[in-house]
Amino acid sequence: MPSYKYFLIIAMTVSFNTQAWEEGYVYNNEVKIAYRDYGPSDGDPILLVQGLGGQLINWPDHLIDFLIENGFRPIVFDNRDTGLSSRINSARFEEANRSKTINSTYIRYFLRLPINPPYNLDDMANDSIAILDHLSINQSHLLGMSMGGMIAQIIAANHPDRIKTFTLIASSTATPSPLNGPTRDVRKLLMKRSNNPNASMDERIERSKKIFTLIGLEGYNLETEDFYNKSVESIKRAGPDDTGFTRQIMAILGSKNRIKKVKSIKSKTLIIHGKDDPLIKVKNAYKANKLIKNSQLIVLPGMRHMIEPPVFNRFKEDLLNHLSD
Repeated sequence: MPSYKYFLIIAMTVSFNTQAWEEGYVYNNEVKIAYRDYGPSDGDPILLVQGLGGQLINWPDHLIDFLIENGFRPIVFDNRDTGLSSRINSARFEEANRSKTINSTYIRYFLRLPINPPYNLDDMANDSIAILDHLSINQSHLLGMSMGGMIAQIIAANHPDRIKTFTLIASSTATPSPLNGPTRDVRKLLMKRSNNPNASMDERIERSKKIFTLIGLEGYNLETEDFYNKSVESIKRAGPDDTGFTRQIMAILGSKNRIKKVKSIKSKTLIIHGKDDPLIKVKNAYKANKLIKNSQLIVLPGMRHMIEPPVFNRFKEDLLNHLSD
């Protein structure tokens, strides 16, 4: 059986943000979530939700800078099991057997058998709300990318009174499958992350470079000092425990069907998707547009799964109009 394990990925940045910010932690019960508030305090809040394995530092600087320059207050965070946030221990989950664990999870998923992950996407959505509560923010714009888009769908559905607008980028309303998930070449590269958790720093950077070459803008230069430094920062910040990547996949597969939730979203929604996305096929965007009544869809030819500066420049004014209306 083919393994469609790694279908959501972070939006990697290739430059350094120079803005000041405040960082801290918030607790959702016993789970510690690391967040960064870029400010300014009187800016219009926008909560950004990352994808699979994504850290708060992986949001592109050109996106953060654009939001700040236009009067917004970006708030980003490490999802549970990534970066400086809590690692979620599970008695059923052992490092030595994680390949077996995820494979058995997929078998159960395809056979429609019960899956009992350590946590689910609803739990991750509650982490986000805990941040807004901690910062005393009653209403915020919401932007989710990739797996973060899945989490954000639940936030928008469960807490409509907290959300001003919703932006969904390169995401899906259903669990990725052979029909709407990653291409074979992308799957093969992403699987190496799980199969070789003890890779050296340089090996991990080269692996990331190959992945981003496949899922990012064609011909985009990654042979830069900025890309290398940001990759090193991400790896060091995450520490040696990379098991959360797999637990997040289990959370996706073990979460309840959210089609009804997505249909219930009332927030004004902007859906952005790359026509050539090899990780989450564009048909997912058309489905989201159909399910969310108050939504606008932008499909960008040439865009894959990343929001590099040339890609961002093509939709940033649409994003600003959406957030400002």
